Amino acid sequence: MKTKETFLRQLPSVDELLKEDIAVKWLENTPRALVLDALRMAIEEKRKGVLKADEANGLQPLAFSLEPESIINRAGEILNTFTQLSLRPVINAAGVIVHTNLGRSILSEKAVKNIEAVAKGYSNLEYDIEKGERGKRYEHIEKLLCRLTGAEAGFVVNNNAAAVLIALNTIAQNKEVIVSRGELVEIGGSFRIPEVMERSNARLREVGATNKTHLKDYEKAVNDNTALLLKVHTSNYKIVGFAKEVSISELAGLGKKRGLPVMFDLGSGCLIDLRKYGIEGEPTVSDAVAAGADIITFSGDKLLGGPQAGLIVGKKKYVDMIANNPLSRAVRIDKLTLAGLEATLREYLDEEKAVKNIPTLNMLCQPLSEIEKKAEYIADGLKAASSRFEVSVIDETSQSGGGALPLVSLPTKVVAILSKGLSATAFEEMLRKNNPPIIGRIKEGRILLDPRTIQRDELDIVINSIRGIASRL
Repeated sequence: MKTKETFLRQLPSVDELLKEDIAVKWLENTPRALVLDALRMAIEEKRKGVLKADEANGLQPLAFSLEPESIINRAGEILNTFTQLSLRPVINAAGVIVHTNLGRSILSEKAVKNIEAVAKGYSNLEYDIEKGERGKRYEHIEKLLCRLTGAEAGFVVNNNAAAVLIALNTIAQNKEVIVSRGELVEIGGSFRIPEVMERSNARLREVGATNKTHLKDYEKAVNDNTALLLKVHTSNYKIVGFAKEVSISELAGLGKKRGLPVMFDLGSGCLIDLRKYGIEGEPTVSDAVAAGADIITFSGDKLLGGPQAGLIVGKKKYVDMIANNPLSRAVRIDKLTLAGLEATLREYLDEEKAVKNIPTLNMLCQPLSEIEKKAEYIADGLKAASSRFEVSVIDETSQSGGGALPLVSLPTKVVAILSKGLSATAFEEMLRKNNPPIIGRIKEGRILLDPRTIQRDELDIVINSIRGIASRL
């Protein structure tokens, strides 16, 4: 009877495995150190398997898994994990449009092309071609921002948290900022308004109650040390029922009366009126400008549908002060983001084309009939894949995501898959570890795939990936 020591002696050495044809090919295209590490790890896994084996039940079956071919195959799997980029594309089948964990907004084709064009060579990032002298990177989008929002001036930083930070630091350093208690929001990553205010060296002055704040609450709180009135759009939650908030126009009126600037952290960055597309409850940037806000901050990668950025628009006096703050260099936007942002903003010059070309808007406004067609296409492609799958198209809801439109549920049609003999958890893991990963959701023991967030060129990839999983079951 063979012992563990006998099997351990059968394990091939790294040098022996390096002579295999496939290992020779690996060395042609992959750093030698990575190939060696993969082979050593594969051998070590087999060695541990032998040591853990139960001699009482016999070790003979181990012989097959100790063959060089088996070890090489495992080394290939390990090598793939070494050489695969960590940040890579995934297919969002979860039905959350602005999915923070999956990179938020998908960029339009024009935005991607402009980023590629700027990345491939030199650009006029900070060069004024007309004057032949140094220029400012922010000038590439300021006029465009003003045209789209009606604001006097515009500025951009790397994200909205930075926009809030630098605006508060510029206007209210070592002074008080009055804000409603019901608007002290927290968003993803534990970003909290009070903590950002503290880092900006502004002093928080809370007014009102959690559910109700009146204009008189702000009036009573104004004192000689007040620098700013702040309103925060509660984009990721709503207080309903016995509730009251002060509108931005009311706050702007008070600011004008007391000689104080008014700032509106709008957050989600909606540039078009979504009500015409059946989506209620989201204020636009131009509405905030028209209402009299002096400074408005918002994100570029939420409902605006562009790359991550923090946009600041408003009265020229205050925007210029913010742009001249030394912190602006620490939070400045890079050239690739700027290229994507400009291209995205230009799409908004024609609202109809913006809804068609900007993926975030397109998914938000996608007709149910179109989603159903995609769902039926996936379902038809899967029904013949395996007798172990039960596939159907059912009614469900999608979400905006990204901390926006918390009360809006978008009717959708999803592909529901029930796998016989395989738990939904195990099936979800196989989808998640697919290449490319497919991120769905589980409900009542079934995998749900929402075509609203599956792009057209991904439909066949989803079908073929699940067929491949079925063939391995």
